[in-house]
Amino acid sequence: MCGRYTLATTNPAGVRERFALDPGTVVEPRFNIAPGQDALAVTTDREGAPRSDVLRWGLVPHWADDPKIGWRMINARAETAADKAAFRDPLRRRRCLILADGFYEWQRLGGKRRQPWWITRPDHEPFAFAGLWATWRPKGRDDVEPLRTFTILTTEPADDLREVHDRMPVLLPREAEAAWLDPGTPEAVVAELLVPRPGLVRIPVGPEVGDPANDSPALIDEVPPLAPDEPAAEQTLF
Repeated sequence: MCGRYTLATTNPAGVRERFALDPGTVVEPRFNIAPGQDALAVTTDREGAPRSDVLRWGLVPHWADDPKIGWRMINARAETAADKAAFRDPLRRRRCLILADGFYEWQRLGGKRRQPWWITRPDHEPFAFAGLWATWRPKGRDDVEPLRTFTILTTEPADDLREVHDRMPVLLPREAEAAWLDPGTPEAVVAELLVPRPGLVRIPVGPEVGDPANDSPALIDEVPPLAPDEPAAEQTLF
């Protein structure tokens, strides 16, 4: 799964240029983006043109009775998204880029002990997760501003991450981002993008990242990894 990620950039202008964001888009360093929070994305308008956007993490389908369903929709399995009612239509028509430069994963060491890792590119440059987005309003309330939400697609892990977790988010190659956004891209091409991406590095970090209230540069500082027989502080993902 992907339950936390970062956009820890120190170069907001570079992120705006990298993803062709609107000049006025605010890009702030984020070190612990969690479900239920708003995050930067690139979606498309009615004509299919890319646009800068801010979406809430946890997809709420348009047909949902209660937006709390979004807490169960932070990830979508790439292998089955096309068959799920919540993800089928967004996979066809509402694909998006979720801007990031790393994500966290917790490796089970036995019992309740987990080692948190920050997983990123070797150069720490930003990239895009493959995302899906949706809009939701309470039934019969067209006068209400719609809630705009997203989910991150996940797939099997690359071989170099397999011992950490059995899933990883889908990272899009830069050259494939336009095709992912384009609703006219054939389904077979879309499916070919939903695969593991090797070549990432993992950095051991401290348990403070387990609290979503923590959001500081220190969260991605490297610390000595836990030894097999070393007791760990109680860690929680949410």
